[in-house]
Amino acid sequence: MSVTDATAGPVKYLRSQTRWHPVETAFWLATLLPFYFFPDYLQLASQIAITALFALSLDLILGYAGIVSLGHAAFFGTGAYAAALFSKFVWGEPLTGVVVAMAAAALLGYVSSFVIARFRHLTLIMITLGLGLLLQEAANSASWLTGGSDGFQGMNVWPLLGRFEWDLYGYTAYSYSLIVLFVLFLCARRLIHSPFGLALRGIRENAVRMPAIGADSRTHIRTVYTISAAMAGVAGALIAQTTQSVALDALSFERSADLLVMVVLGGAGRLYGGLVGTLIFMVARDQFSGIAPQFWFFWIGLLLILVVTLLPNGILGGLSRLAVWRRQ
Repeated sequence: MSVTDATAGPVKYLRSQTRWHPVETAFWLATLLPFYFFPDYLQLASQIAITALFALSLDLILGYAGIVSLGHAAFFGTGAYAAALFSKFVWGEPLTGVVVAMAAAALLGYVSSFVIARFRHLTLIMITLGLGLLLQEAANSASWLTGGSDGFQGMNVWPLLGRFEWDLYGYTAYSYSLIVLFVLFLCARRLIHSPFGLALRGIRENAVRMPAIGADSRTHIRTVYTISAAMAGVAGALIAQTTQSVALDALSFERSADLLVMVVLGGAGRLYGGLVGTLIFMVARDQFSGIAPQFWFFWIGLLLILVVTLLPNGILGGLSRLAVWRRQ
């Protein structure tokens, strides 16, 4: 068999995966519906879009590289504080703040990736959890800079592109968040449907054997971890700019845990899993907290148990199995 024949299969697979499915097009068109049918919920929609980007960043390392993290909020919070500090003391232009936040989170991700790449499973979970707790306590201690438990105040975010004011209804916030989400989603989609993405799947299945076929597992893990951290930093910058404040819980364990729940609900390793899981989780939380604020965790827990028990691969995994069953 020639080299051309040996590589023909993977190349055809990658090309087939990069084609847009009609369901994907319908999904992104549906994101425009809040502008016309739910204008009173645009603020919530912007929060969903930002959290979906955050969930997408976790899915890159969890669903495709098998890196379980309980401290991913460390990068989210780093991006949020970086954008807030930059807008207050240096420059209030939003897009520049996003770039600064992305760079700060990517730097933290790159430095920590040298430790992350060496461990797996329970040890890795504890390391990521510890990293998040350390940063949260550091931010709390540096209250002179971050505001501590009172939150960061005094952001000076300029109008978007010098023209679009941050209105109370959320039109600018949702448009801004949705566009950034879509652009980074395209980048993530291209990444996972590339040879690098195939290598990540191999690492997820068996990291020990991947070097035998020329894929350095640790190098790939460090790369995807840095990319994931940068995306989480962008999400943090968006939340800071659209709300013009940063709370200490941006670095909290609860945020990381909620994020993991969203990815599991939607289906890890399915690209759209984090997005769908975020939508379901945040809409359910909004509705349940309105019905019984003190008991909404009960319903979220029940929903999670049902999904994990009945749909081990998440909601999208269950829908995929149903589609296969119908074709058969």
